[in-house]
This record gives sequence, structure tokens and C-alpha cells, in this order.
Amino acid sequence: MSKIMECIPNISEGRRKEVIEAVADEIRSTPGVTLLDYSSDESHNRSVFTLLGDPVQVSEAAFKLAKKAEELIDLNVHHGEHPRMGAVDVIPFVPIKEMDSKECVELSVKLAERIANELDIPVFLYEDSATAPHRKNLAAIRKGQFEGMAEKVHDPKWHPDFGGERIHPTAGVVAVGARPPLIAFNINLDTPDVNIANNIAKIIRESSGGLRAVKSIGIMLEDRNIAQVSINMCNYKQTPLYRVFELVKIEAARYGVRVIGSEIIGLTPMEALVDTADYYLKIEKFDKHQVLESHLL
Repeated sequence: MSKIMECIPNISEGRRKEVIEAVADEIRSTPGVTLLDYSSDESHNRSVFTLLGDPVQVSEAAFKLAKKAEELIDLNVHHGEHPRMGAVDVIPFVPIKEMDSKECVELSVKLAERIANELDIPVFLYEDSATAPHRKNLAAIRKGQFEGMAEKVHDPKWHPDFGGERIHPTAGVVAVGARPPLIAFNINLDTPDVNIANNIAKIIRESSGGLRAVKSIGIMLEDRNIAQVSINMCNYKQTPLYRVFELVKIEAARYGVRVIGSEIIGLTPMEALVDTADYYLKIEKFDKHQVLESHLL
């Protein structure tokens, strides 16, 4: 295998294990594709899959996943803390080996057209695949969520790129695109006050004047009765994990609140964790080549 592409689709189901496994099986049954990881969150009611392999076959697996999600998920009865607009909410392609973003964009456009034509689900192209600057940001596309999307798609600014000015009655719409590696990083607070998490999220996210390449929202984890700052690290080289973590701690302290833990959803580049270890351990004259796995890989 020469070229390798990664795909990290998110589906709007994190509670029904039989549905999650049925979707995972669509990936497992695709030749030339490896399901590296998948995880679910009941509060978010969302599952994230990470698959890797031959670019054409990865695209095929993503289509099969979307088809199975359309069959088994009805957003009219879906409830969860994480914003969503589709049964399969987002399908990003990431170049890994011997390919670039342009090739991922081409494959994303082909997949988007196929999903619209064969599954009757309207599709927005986003990030590097976006057809206009205001459509690059997934959060801007998703604003209004499933419940508001039927009206939103009639706005000329927000016509789907494929599938017409409508939504699928149960599967909504989906965003498909190419992007750099992203780290889904959540920070938990020892408070049930989601307003505090929202205030912190506003301070740290780039769109509000915060840290570069950071997107964030406040979420309530009902099963644990705690608030969470849910973060997408869109470029860990521009803004490292430890900087976000320390700023959240500082802002939380203003409310007399502590950070009680964090989590990474799905896979993350090793470099992002090595940078964080270097920062907290204060290793003098540290060289990343001192990490054993950097030689093995």
C-alpha cells in the first residue's frame, strides 16, 4: 500500500450498542481498510470512528457507514448534548502517507455526490473542500442543528452543495470534507453549572478572540452531573494541548472551580502528547528523537 488516507466519521448514536456495532461492521467488511478505533459517549449520544487505508477503499467504507447510519438512525427521536445535523454528522478525510490535501478534496467531492445521489442525503462540503469561505467552519454549517436545518437550507448562503434545498426526513444532512489532523479534547469541571463551561469555551475559542485553531463549547454531562468544555484542536502545532489545558484551569479558578480530568476522543498524533509531556516534565535539552516509538515508526 503506497497511499494512505485516514477518515474519522461521526455518527449521531452513542447509546444503542447494536447500531454502533452494525456501523463498525461496515468498516470491518471493507477490504484494504483498518478500523483503528471507535468510541461512544452516552451524554453526547455520538460515536466517533477512525479508519485508515487505501484512499479509494476508505471512501467506500465511509459510504457504507453513511448508508447504515441512514437506515438505523432517526434524528427525530435523537437527543444528546453534542450538536448534530445528520445521522452521519461529519465525514472528514485526512492525508497520511504519499498524498496531499488536494487528493483528499477530490475524493471528498466524489463521496459527497454519491451520498446525495444514492442515499438521498443532502451534503455540505467543508474545511479544505468548502466551496466558499463562510462554509469552511463546520460549526457554522451545523448551526441550527437538525431541527432548524429544513429552513436554513432555503437560505442562498446555505444551499447544500449536493442534494437540493431540503433535508433527509430522518438522516438530516452531512458535512464531508478534507482537513488536517484534529484532536477531540474534552476537559471536565467539578461543577454542574454549564454556564461556567460555556463562558470558558467562549474565552478559549478562536472565533471569540481566543486561541488559534481552537473550537469549543460548553456541555452538560448529565450522567456525571458535571460540566465539560468540549474542544476541537484543529491544529495542535499552532496551539498545543497543554496551553489549552492551562488556560481552562486559569479561567475555571476564577469561578472557584477545578479541572477534574480530561479525555481525548479517538486517536491523536504522538507528537501532540510528547509536546505536552515535555512541557510538564520540564525536560532540559529534550529531543523528540529520544522517544523510542519515533524510531520504530
